[in-house]
Amino acid sequence: MNLSENNENPNSAQGDLLEENQETVDEGDILLARKVTLDMLGNVLDRRNSLDVTLDNSDAFAALPQRQRAFTRMLLTTTLRRLGQIDDLITFAQNRPDDLKTPAIRNILRLGVTQLFFMVVPDHASVDTSVRLAEEIGMERQKGFVNAILRKLSREGAQRIEGQDAGRLNTPQWLLKIWVDDYGLNGAAQIAEANMCEAPLDFTVKSIDDRPYWGNTLQASELSTGTLRRMSGGNIREMEGFDDGKWWIQDAAAAIPATLLGDITGQHVIDMCAAPGGKTLQLAAMGANVTAIDRSAKRLKRLEENLERMGLKDQVQIEISDAAAWKSVDAPQRILLDAPCSATGTIRRHPDTGYLKSPKDITGLMSIQERLLAHAGEMLDIGGILIYCTCSLQKDEGEYQIKKFLKKNLNFERIAIQPEEIGKYDELINEQGDLRILPYHLSAQGGMDGFFISRLTRTR
Repeated sequence: MNLSENNENPNSAQGDLLEENQETVDEGDILLARKVTLDMLGNVLDRRNSLDVTLDNSDAFAALPQRQRAFTRMLLTTTLRRLGQIDDLITFAQNRPDDLKTPAIRNILRLGVTQLFFMVVPDHASVDTSVRLAEEIGMERQKGFVNAILRKLSREGAQRIEGQDAGRLNTPQWLLKIWVDDYGLNGAAQIAEANMCEAPLDFTVKSIDDRPYWGNTLQASELSTGTLRRMSGGNIREMEGFDDGKWWIQDAAAAIPATLLGDITGQHVIDMCAAPGGKTLQLAAMGANVTAIDRSAKRLKRLEENLERMGLKDQVQIEISDAAAWKSVDAPQRILLDAPCSATGTIRRHPDTGYLKSPKDITGLMSIQERLLAHAGEMLDIGGILIYCTCSLQKDEGEYQIKKFLKKNLNFERIAIQPEEIGKYDELINEQGDLRILPYHLSAQGGMDGFFISRLTRTR
């Protein structure tokens, strides 16, 4: 089953970053950065913590010089994005399986292979830093093994890569099977290919009238949905407008659900499962009075800080509560439910996602989604609008949830989404009138996160 007939050049992966000039960067800093990277990779793959949490909680990472932090982040994300190919190369090169029983050695090799083939790092530097890293963590006896594997791959690895099916290798098999069932072999192949591309940087501007100014200032183009997109990325905290709360980061797909509520100026909108808060900010900027509910006090604290920065705090009431149990005093006319999900639509942005989730996790999430959707339906006023969305690619968390809900709740019906509401991107609307966004949609413009969005109304 070949999922990658049109593989990109394996030696020019998205987001390639030049290696440090060792004449100007202290060798101790270089080795320390690799050691920090190794520890964080183990935290993700062996201790099963998310990459974002790992980066946020690593004091060692925060203490690195800025250039080393950028390199470390790129090395981590590229390793996770190409993990299947990397492990295939290691298996091909080694003839002593027992030497890979130690997770740290396997991860040293993974980082070395990433630098050899998927980043712009000289071969000698990739091999040398990996060997020194083994010594640094007390595995001096494994230095020869690490050196032999990487030197063999530096000679023979490129040919091996030419024969790899990158899309299949870099996608966990359990996920690939679901996507083939949901979208067919060709659809699954396109999703897998799109997930290997680094996502662009998308901005939602607080004031619609200011979009032209910020598009020019941020060197970003405007999509027909209203999102500003910058292909080159960058450090957002250093960009003009961040401290002043003029914009926030939000993928183009994630910015669509709130707009489908229509004119909400002065209206009360319930944002269930609000954290991390991009949609809450959007609703408030659109003129709504928002009740933002989430059970995570820590995540809501970050939302509160962003509301303060954006000057939108007065329009939002924060509730720390289980959204499936929280009740509104009055029946709301507008509810936005961005339900907890497997987040597989964000793999190109968060390449660790597929390795941290399992089929069992999805089963549990589906139960939570069903309970939240049922509660939202019970709260909604007659004639009101309910937006249900997830950033999952699996139809079990999207289309099939809505199908079950409508079958059980005959007092609800779907309000079909129209092309003019979403920038005339007709291909995003399915036969039922819901949005099914896949990572390869708008590929010529940088793609989008995978999303499912349905708009419902209560008729009686």
